[in-house]
Amino acid sequence: MAKGKDVRVRVILECTSCVRNGVNKESRGISRYITQKNRHNTPRRLELLKFCPYCYKHTLHGEIKK
Repeated sequence: MAKGKDVRVRVILECTSCVRNGVNKESRGISRYITQKNRHNTPRRLELLKFCPYCYKHTLHGEIKK
């Protein structure tokens, strides 16, 4: 069998509000989640509302490059 590009790829989602505001002295870091997406169904960057433990609320998490 040929080992081509996989349909399902692993992506990293990062909190956009933590990155935009910079890392405060009070916060310990930037929230990141690891998930999978189907390359054929979602060719663009993935964006989901996830809970950020550093912002203490649900924020938009966007896909970043590895």
